[in-house]
Amino acid sequence: MKKLIPSLTLLLIALCANAQPRLPEHYFWEKLPNGLQIVVIENDKVPLAKIEIAVKNGAFTEDSNYNGLSHLFEHMFFKANKDYADQEKFLKRTQELGAVWNGTTGTERVNYFFTFSKDSLKAGLEFMNAAIRFPIYKPEDMQKERPVVDGEFQRGESNPGFLLYREVQKKVWGELVTRKNPIGIHEIINTATPEKMMIIKNKYYFPNNSLLVISGDVKHEEAFAKAEAIFGSWESSGSDPITKYPIPEFKPIAATQYFVMESTLAQTPTEFFFWQGPDTRTDSAGTVAAEVFFTILGMNSSKWQQALVDKALAASASAQYQLSRYVGPVSVTLLPNPDKIKACNDEALNQIKQWGNDDYFTDEQLRDAKATIRRNAIRQRERPSDQTSILTYYWTSASLDYMTDMVKNCEKVSRDDIKKFINQYISGKPYVAGMVINPEMNKKTNASDNFKPSTY
Repeated sequence: MKKLIPSLTLLLIALCANAQPRLPEHYFWEKLPNGLQIVVIENDKVPLAKIEIAVKNGAFTEDSNYNGLSHLFEHMFFKANKDYADQEKFLKRTQELGAVWNGTTGTERVNYFFTFSKDSLKAGLEFMNAAIRFPIYKPEDMQKERPVVDGEFQRGESNPGFLLYREVQKKVWGELVTRKNPIGIHEIINTATPEKMMIIKNKYYFPNNSLLVISGDVKHEEAFAKAEAIFGSWESSGSDPITKYPIPEFKPIAATQYFVMESTLAQTPTEFFFWQGPDTRTDSAGTVAAEVFFTILGMNSSKWQQALVDKALAASASAQYQLSRYVGPVSVTLLPNPDKIKACNDEALNQIKQWGNDDYFTDEQLRDAKATIRRNAIRQRERPSDQTSILTYYWTSASLDYMTDMVKNCEKVSRDDIKKFINQYISGKPYVAGMVINPEMNKKTNASDNFKPSTY
């Protein structure tokens, strides 16, 4: 019997790896022998098709030597490849297909998508195949594109909120901050080479690290057949890239930190508060409880909104959790009344202290929050063009099952679940707080002295 155990274990692992995920109605899934997962979403509202491919790549895979190159890789995706020798030919082909196209780079996902007439499905898949599998990184193309990517970075730096966010992130994530920074580092972007692009491609751009989604006025049997004929020859890496190149674990915030930045660009003050929250690897239940709780806080009837916005202490007071596979951030953003910065800060901390109280929200608010989440999910499903990116986001940062069960699991969230989330990640836990303010306003309001932990 002992000799059978390893074989049985491997069989169970193989069965789990190829298990059919739970999906909504009109969603269909297949996995090719090379590891490429394919989802087809049938929706015949308009005679269009959309193709999206997502790769588990982004800031979370980047150390300081590569930070920003996933973003540059996204831009280079729409350049030359083996079928289209230069960008001019690439763009001409998009016009022939009548394609609308774009891509994004985030913390845990890079995705590329094309929308075109349903009659161009095969041609569109071939077009995507050439771009994802056979890019050509011409030095002249990179020379032109590096300033474009860095220009996005520089435009961000003209926003005082962006500058504050960057400084807060450095303190929240420490030496691993690049793993949460999709925009990158100026020097890395501006000195990128074709060789570095190929390093990224040869680490992460494999079918067993990718998800292909086909949506719109298509039939799943036909879509699967065409996708397999085109992408079936894409060679697997042979092992999971995220296992082969493991992501370092983030260190907890050691102690609460406050700081103030002065910027002449800041016409009004902005405050950020950040905690390290749950992730889907270790506490998926906590991520769902966070979704429900912060939906409650966003309601006009919440104590949070009434204490800060209704009493004119802040122009806005938002709180959110960002779903992540690797330590999701919990954040509060305040736009305080410049004349009431101390009162705003004290009241915000007072409210945060009460978040875990049994009476902080009512049963009705809990029901309303769940109803809001349900309605939002229905609205999202009514927009076919949104479905592919929603699906790939959940696939990279959670799972397809998580996406399908999200609303149902939110409806199961109890007060105890929310209290557990708050006690585990917020109450009494270290955090980072930063404020950006105009120098003259800082001097006038003495904001630097008033922005500090409360003594409540």
